[in-house]
Amino acid sequence: MTLPVESPTQIAWVTPDLDATETALTGLLGVRKWVRIPDVHFAPDSCSYRGKPADFVASISLSYLGDMQLELIQPVRGENIYSDFLRESGPGLHHICMETESPEQLEAALAGAVESGATVVQQGVMPGGIRFAYVSAPQAAVPFVEIAYIAPEMRAFYDYIKREQR
Repeated sequence: MTLPVESPTQIAWVTPDLDATETALTGLLGVRKWVRIPDVHFAPDSCSYRGKPADFVASISLSYLGDMQLELIQPVRGENIYSDFLRESGPGLHHICMETESPEQLEAALAGAVESGATVVQQGVMPGGIRFAYVSAPQAAVPFVEIAYIAPEMRAFYDYIKREQR
């Protein structure tokens, strides 16, 4: 799997408490500001979990450390890889994200990952045009790798968040 964008572009943690994790990472990493996106709904018509339609809600907090996006995810309701992770492993580092430049490149990267032995665990389309897929490859020594396409509208929002850090 070869991706055209320098990767990874994001490091993400799953937590039961966004406030506490924001505070801890602010102190540890010197992050200036977090942007909170509460109650993001992942709907069954646009998201799947373990091959079945998914219906769940998660709150997200974003920041940047240089060009690296930091993402905190707090599951709110429904079955998903975030709530599974908390239940099985407790809070912690959940995934790294690698971006593609188009939805077609995402599909090709995903096919390459599966061909290499990875399993697609969760995938879908988020509001704002983000297409994503989480793959699991235990031999990679990270719980999940997310492969994502970020639509121009969301890229502008991410750029705004990054500017707020300066």
